[in-house]
Amino acid sequence: MSEPTDMPEMAYVRSEILPERAPPATSVGIVGWARANLFNGIGNSILTVLALILLWYVLAFLVPWILSPTWNSGSLNECREILGTGHGHSGACWGVINERWQQLLFGFYPNGSAEGTMDQRWRPVVAFALLFVALIPILFNMISRRMNWVLLLAVLGLTGLYLGGAFGVILGLLLLAASAFVGFKAFSTSKEDRAAEIAQGAKRLPNPLIFTAIYPFLAPWLLWGGSIWLPISAALGFVVGYLAYRFLTPIVGSLVGLIIAVVASVVWWLALTSGFANLLHSIIPIGLDPVDSRNFGGFMLSVTIGVVAIACSLPIGVVLALGRQSDLLIVRALCVGFIEFIRGVPLITLLFVASTLLNIFMPPGTNFDIILRVLIMVTLFAAAYMAEVIRGGLAALPTGQYEAADALGLDYWKAQRLIIMPQALKISIPGIVSTFIGVFKDTVLVSIIGLLDPLGLTNGIRGDQNWNGIVWELYGFIALMFFIFCFSMSRYSMYLERRLRTDHR
Repeated sequence: MSEPTDMPEMAYVRSEILPERAPPATSVGIVGWARANLFNGIGNSILTVLALILLWYVLAFLVPWILSPTWNSGSLNECREILGTGHGHSGACWGVINERWQQLLFGFYPNGSAEGTMDQRWRPVVAFALLFVALIPILFNMISRRMNWVLLLAVLGLTGLYLGGAFGVILGLLLLAASAFVGFKAFSTSKEDRAAEIAQGAKRLPNPLIFTAIYPFLAPWLLWGGSIWLPISAALGFVVGYLAYRFLTPIVGSLVGLIIAVVASVVWWLALTSGFANLLHSIIPIGLDPVDSRNFGGFMLSVTIGVVAIACSLPIGVVLALGRQSDLLIVRALCVGFIEFIRGVPLITLLFVASTLLNIFMPPGTNFDIILRVLIMVTLFAAAYMAEVIRGGLAALPTGQYEAADALGLDYWKAQRLIIMPQALKISIPGIVSTFIGVFKDTVLVSIIGLLDPLGLTNGIRGDQNWNGIVWELYGFIALMFFIFCFSMSRYSMYLERRLRTDHR
């Protein structure tokens, strides 16, 4: 028999809910973040303090140097007088950027400085603006068709107003009014309707990819000028190839029809394009003032080479990667030989070949534009590296994906287009973007062969008596511009990886 006890009974379950309390001030906000990331131990605290001291010394020197009041100076001596020093200067001389920024952007593109000439620099500006309009439907899927056409109409309307004249002003105002009307309809709809419009593609409006397909023919005409019928004739080459493939495939088969279509397009481009364009121009003379390639320079040249190389190297790299894995010995040997040869030769060597030796292999009297030669070499160089990046993505796919494509009864090209290649490209996104960034930065090497990219222009600017001795300001401005482009590509790569992530983490 147990003895009675006077001890109270212990309650292990609380009968009432405790009131809510705010989290400790040291665990939330800036203080909490700093404790968790900067001062979460003795070692990290010491490193944080040392890093803050170093950062303070760097900023204490760099910020006053950047904020020097020399923007309106006309020479290095004036900068020194403004800064109050007779020998050397303790601040940046930004007068050189104020005076030469247009030259750094456009090179020697005609600016209307000569008497009786018109400023032509609106053409690369419009080509650059239309580049973004052409890329938006490809790079982003959250922008509706209406917004694409709003941007296109706005760019064309502003161009018409800039050109002036009665026709230009009237056309510009009409295009801007159409842009405002389409934009108002886009923003006046509800979120649900806009989401449905994005999902359905706004079928009532033309597909903006139509303009994306037109842009590769429009941009060269804007930059180099000449007759409008020449890019139209070049575009007709694809129409000729498509018609040949469409009508001959039922007769001779798909492979032979494809070969004949390619041959027909090449014959059109080499033999008939120029004569057809000249005939149309003699009937309806429409065109822009021609600009020689020697006038190209600055960031306009770098962006032109970079965009063309990036846009063309990706599909060529895909073909080379597939060819390297082909079961056909000749195809595999050609692709492997090309890739290994290009990867084993420095880009500067290929540029020298493009500038000096490529004309030797052309028929006598052929005028092969130097920029076109550089575009071909840089594109082939980037395509070889792109092929290896994509081959890595193909190798990362499990064998079950190929077996699943075979189980569905898909042929080789449908399997690659629908199953294999989308997954391989998703895996290869970091490597692809890294290759793009490297190609864009390598465009500065064209200064070695006489093309005036931003680095090539600095030699002439520093040779001016007024700016002799300027170094950091010019190279800092060029580095900032390259950083903006490369950082934008890097951030888009991260956005694309998040958008295509299909796991459940």
